[in-house]
Amino acid sequence: MRVMVWNVWWRFGDDWRRREEGIAATVEAYRPDVLGLVESWSGDGTDQAQRLAAPAGLHSAWEPATEPATDHAGIGFGLGLLSRWPILATRRCHLPNQQRGGPTPAALLATLDHPRGPLHVIVAGTEWEQRFGADHLAQCRALAALATDIELDGPLPVLLLADLNAGPDQPALLPLLDAMVDTWAEAGADPAAVTLDSALPCAPTDAPQQIDRRVDHVFARPGRPGLALSVRGAFLAGDRPFGGVHPSDHYAVGVDMEP
Repeated sequence: MRVMVWNVWWRFGDDWRRREEGIAATVEAYRPDVLGLVESWSGDGTDQAQRLAAPAGLHSAWEPATEPATDHAGIGFGLGLLSRWPILATRRCHLPNQQRGGPTPAALLATLDHPRGPLHVIVAGTEWEQRFGADHLAQCRALAALATDIELDGPLPVLLLADLNAGPDQPALLPLLDAMVDTWAEAGADPAAVTLDSALPCAPTDAPQQIDRRVDHVFARPGRPGLALSVRGAFLAGDRPFGGVHPSDHYAVGVDMEP
């Protein structure tokens, strides 16, 4: 199966409608079986996941990650999921933010009706500001605990599709690396790859801890002890302009793996 994650940069920037065309074209070209969307929008009776899923005949879900942003009134800010298989259930799982305070962030936990059994998928984005580093670490620990919950045990891997705002060499990821497999590394993909590229005109220069690092990840753990993970390859997508506009300030990460 092909699993992908993409921080699609909400409706930020003046060209969000043109960016949306590039996002849709990328989904059409790569045909993911499962795609997690971070910084995804909802509004006007629909949401980005639904809009992207419909042309491909995919199922979708969307959950708010925080309170709606204010510069587009009535437009939600959250997490989306596209799936080849029906979505049996979703749950919004709160993440700790004692240091930052304010609205509680959340992850999306979904159970997919895969032919071989329930496939559990977590979609998430973590704290990015360096001054809230305690929250960042606590959120990574919470995601590791969620992903390793024995209630998610079964015949299929548990997947985490997330913008973790850290590269694999940064301390915040240690709880997840202790609990799960970094499928990019498991595939033997380029260790120097980045998903937040300073070469992009829309690169977030106010995020020095994340820039020019691989901060977007597909992590997995076997459904049960003793089961193996089989990762066949990994790649970047959305890393070229579409119609002269980059689809997002992040590149997508894709992994081909056995379910």
